[in-house]
Amino acid sequence: MKNNINEAHQGLSTEEVEKRIRNKQTNKSVKPPSKSVPEIIFGNIFTYFNLIFAILAILLALVQSYRDMTFLIIIVANTLIGIVQELRSKSVLDKMNMLSAPYALVVRNGEENLIMAEDLVKDDVVNFNAGDQICADAVVLEGESYVNESLLTGEQDEISKKPGDRLMSGSFVVSGNCYARLTEVGEESYISKLTIEAKKMRTGEQSEMIRSLNKIVKLAGIAIIPIGLILFVQQFWLSGLPIKESVQAMVAAVIGMIPEGLFLLASVTLAISAMKLAKNKVLLHEMKSIETLARVDVLCVDKTGTITDTEMKVTELIQLDGFNKSKDELKQLISDFTSAQKADNITMQAMKDYFKDKVQLKPVSVSGFSSQYKYSGVQFENESYVLGAPEFILRDMYNQYKEDIEKYSKRGQRVLAFCKYEGILDGKELTEKVTPCGLILIENPIRENAVGTFKYFNEQGVEIKVISGDNPITVSEVAKKAKIKNAGKYIDASKLETDEEIEDAVAKYTVFGRVTPQQKRKFVQALKKQGRTVAMTGDGVNDVLALKSSDCSIAMANGSDATRNVSQLVLLDSNFNSMPKVVAEGRRSINNIQRSASLFLVKTIYSTILALMFLFMGSSYPFVPVQLSLISVVTIGIPSFILALEPNNEKISGHFLKNIIANSLSTGIAIILNIFVLTLLHKYNIISNEYFSTLCIISTGTCGLLLLFTLAKKRKNEDSKLPFSIFRLLLAICLTFIFIFGLKYLDWWFNIAPLSPIMDLLFRIILQAAINFFIIYIVIKKILTMTK
Repeated sequence: MKNNINEAHQGLSTEEVEKRIRNKQTNKSVKPPSKSVPEIIFGNIFTYFNLIFAILAILLALVQSYRDMTFLIIIVANTLIGIVQELRSKSVLDKMNMLSAPYALVVRNGEENLIMAEDLVKDDVVNFNAGDQICADAVVLEGESYVNESLLTGEQDEISKKPGDRLMSGSFVVSGNCYARLTEVGEESYISKLTIEAKKMRTGEQSEMIRSLNKIVKLAGIAIIPIGLILFVQQFWLSGLPIKESVQAMVAAVIGMIPEGLFLLASVTLAISAMKLAKNKVLLHEMKSIETLARVDVLCVDKTGTITDTEMKVTELIQLDGFNKSKDELKQLISDFTSAQKADNITMQAMKDYFKDKVQLKPVSVSGFSSQYKYSGVQFENESYVLGAPEFILRDMYNQYKEDIEKYSKRGQRVLAFCKYEGILDGKELTEKVTPCGLILIENPIRENAVGTFKYFNEQGVEIKVISGDNPITVSEVAKKAKIKNAGKYIDASKLETDEEIEDAVAKYTVFGRVTPQQKRKFVQALKKQGRTVAMTGDGVNDVLALKSSDCSIAMANGSDATRNVSQLVLLDSNFNSMPKVVAEGRRSINNIQRSASLFLVKTIYSTILALMFLFMGSSYPFVPVQLSLISVVTIGIPSFILALEPNNEKISGHFLKNIIANSLSTGIAIILNIFVLTLLHKYNIISNEYFSTLCIISTGTCGLLLLFTLAKKRKNEDSKLPFSIFRLLLAICLTFIFIFGLKYLDWWFNIAPLSPIMDLLFRIILQAAINFFIIYIVIKKILTMTK
């Protein structure tokens, strides 16, 4: 034992550390924090669709149709934008990751220093305290800690770790303190082996939006090759068109079916959101959490650190009849008690700040605070004392003091009981008799701007659930001061015994007091079972299980290592008041991606159906690639990227795929019907070959522009007194002028024939038919809305 103690306080020498670094025995993560620069460039250039575009460009070059290769400009621009934006995002996020990287208190050359966890080496001695996550496999040399291994084993018990016991990487310290020597680091550690094994398996669950985009792109990717080949055969061999025109028709059909900018739009928008959040001191660990944030309708928060400040202050010591000495002697006894405890939580820090008389009693053993049993304890030579929640410590005696305790709780004060304990302290549930000595009152002021923050969530339809380990009356009073809706509906969670009772309670109550870590997780699971999208904030180790179970987990940077490591978002300034910005950014991103995606889907819908239609009709395909470039730029490219960056805090409802289909299907059908009519007129020689393609371009562009005008409609949460957004209306008007300019003055480039008076009249008739799009739009929108 003596050798272990010497080793614990000496650690490795500088020479020993350097030797292990040379031998690559370091604690480097098996998973890099982000893509490397070459991976970003490679990933954006060498894609499946870029390969298709390259093949199409080669085919056009072979038939000397160079003008139709205009689409390559858009593809190159899309690729460059994707690379530049992802590199910018990487730069910002890597800096943020450095700020939130886990650190460890290592002993080297007889001194303790705080270093990054990945700079540790094998055989390093690390000082682990409450809230720390075990960063590598280790064996305890000195001290005792209670460790939670539930993230690895699923077992929820707090396990005592004494000298000689092993610590598994990935577990976290609940209470106590110990020195441990690292035995397996980096790829050899338990958590790293799990990570490597997980990489061999399927990737993590994708968000609804990404799943929907994958479905669209996968279907398009599968369909383009057989449809393109069959269309070429039909045009060249069956219709007898020259090879150049057959290739042009095939390329136009395939290009139209590919939603080439859809994934780029989503990735760029999400990357910009990540950068904006980073500048607001919010770090994203998982990009999908942006979408989850946008859909959140329940936010679970703790009292301390979210509603109230992180600083507490003891205001009064009330002596009880169980202590028959003077109040000064009681204060001295509590000072001895707090001196033996570590200041590993803000409550104990407040106790140490108030009770600081000179130490007189030496502790024999110390039990750190248990979030499960709600107390901490100290055993002196002749007697033991406990400090914690009155209900858990006093137990059967609680009713004797209930009136006084609730009186203080109704003021919003936290009440702790200090009692003499007749049993042996082991960190487990108290079973023996206690003698009440005193009550300690603690105040925790409301956070600045907390009222405004919770008002925002109320206005946005996000329900707040306050889940705390404190007295429910105290928490309710604090929640009332913060103006949380239904703060008066509270319940003591210690009375909830079955899963059914928990499910009923989470639907009925807003404030929950005396909650255990296991109950927090059950509350989150019950809310999810009821169809809610749940976000959870936390800062302590008692929040870890609930954070892992929530749809979106949010940690405070000043919290424990364990909470930061398991959370999807980290508030780097630990400021809960920044949450409205976080939710608003999530809604802006997903709403705008959803709206812009409908523009891409229009082209995919009509191009796919038209390709199939012309296979069976035996007519020549109406477009050549250069003409589709004009339509794509005006009705998709420019508006989609501009609209993707527009403010939009509207609450998201319905399913992503169904929503974009509702916005795009009507336009796609209108375009197909118009071209079908034009094809029939062309087939019976009412429209000549010269004007057929031109009229198809005009009618298709007109329908796409009409969709943009519908998007200019005022949203529910916009302040404009007009029935439309001036910005979006002006955008639609400007794009209309660009389209007309292209038709009128760039007709030589886009193969557009000038219209004769008769064709102009016919065009007006077709334009009227296109306007019927609005009727189709309203009908389909209504049907899809009714089926949600």
